[in-house]
Amino acid sequence: MAEHHNTAPAELGAPMDYAEHEKTYEGFLAVAKWGTVAVVAVLIAMAFGFFVGGIFSATVLFILICVAAWFLL
Repeated sequence: MAEHHNTAPAELGAPMDYAEHEKTYEGFLAVAKWGTVAVVAVLIAMAFGFFVGGIFSATVLFILICVAAWFLL
């Protein structure tokens, strides 16, 4: 069995760039939020188009939901 005798600290490289970490995390949250909004809007528009109207009204509803989310979120 191989043994590791490294007693040096784990972090030997450059210091952590916390500003870049925060920027990446904020970008991830934005993509997750707007991806969720888009999926929910598509599902609602598909149900509306199937039960009430056609493809045109479903597209208009999708756009309205996305615009409303832009102002509310």
